[in-house]
Amino acid sequence: MMVNVTFFLQESDDSNDPMSIDDIACHLSALHYQNKARVVVLCKDQSHAERIDELMWQLPVHRFVPHNLSGEGPTNGTPVEICWQEPRNLTGKALINLTETLPIDGSRCRSIADFVPNDDELKPLARTRYKQYREAGFQLDTKPAASIIESNHG
Repeated sequence: MMVNVTFFLQESDDSNDPMSIDDIACHLSALHYQNKARVVVLCKDQSHAERIDELMWQLPVHRFVPHNLSGEGPTNGTPVEICWQEPRNLTGKALINLTETLPIDGSRCRSIADFVPNDDELKPLARTRYKQYREAGFQLDTKPAASIIESNHG
């Protein structure tokens, strides 16, 4: 099965726009959970993972997403696992990549979400990941990040 990688483009550079990539990742996690998919949110480091954990708790009550930081929570985990080290098992899960590199085990995922930030210093890193995914044989797509928020307000 070919893994589909969707790059979400953050178009707004408006500092008043409350939707950061981290916020969008939380809403995307809620959509995956709503569709009964297990999700791994791969963060840059532990403090980033803890920030994502806090943002998940701030989702509206009707969008609650059972989640835990890697190594915490029930034995079998929760539908959404937030980690900062290479996940142990990505098989069949949706991966939300918030790092600046490619996940090692990405070929075992159900799907991968990645992001192109509206930041001139970070865009080249996203372009590099895009090329690496393509070279690895992944199916690629791009969508505006705002499409996550729009589809999550139903």
